[in-house]
Amino acid sequence: MAIADIKKQATEKMAKSVDTLKHDLQKVRTGRAHTGLIDHLKVDYYGSDVPINQVASISLSDARTIAIQPFEKKMIQVVEKAIRDSDLGVNPATSGDVVRVPMPALTEERRKELAKIVKHEGENAKVAVRNIRRDAMTHVKQLLKDSEISEDDDKRAEKEIQQLTDKSIADIDRLVAEKEKDLMAV
Repeated sequence: MAIADIKKQATEKMAKSVDTLKHDLQKVRTGRAHTGLIDHLKVDYYGSDVPINQVASISLSDARTIAIQPFEKKMIQVVEKAIRDSDLGVNPATSGDVVRVPMPALTEERRKELAKIVKHEGENAKVAVRNIRRDAMTHVKQLLKDSEISEDDDKRAEKEIQQLTDKSIADIDRLVAEKEKDLMAV
């Protein structure tokens, strides 16, 4: 494996870690409603678990309410039960053929709790990025040990891998700071 391949692989994996964090942070609920909050929920549809957005249309009726309209009338109770049983801590209400999910305002205590969760997710992402750096550095050292590259190439590659790591960690810090700011906004 060449240095370019090692760097390319490390770059891709670090970008994936940042994207995963971004996706995980979308699930953390702020005071506003957004359809991404229920994307991960699955409902029982004729014996198989399918994402809720495949059995219903999801929209926002206002800033604090998600409206879910199942394609089939019999799915209304199933969708309502899936939301009620989820970890969102919300209470859906059915009116006609639409399930409305009001997002209650967050208390100060709950905001601080969520901020801790966000920081923890950020730390996990940083650990993942550092592990990717460690693996890349190990591969580069192995190339040096096998005399496939010179010491200058080794130092240059380590410096470039460290720069990739620094950039990814800065992205993670930025995402965490944005989410915390969003959470603490009343």
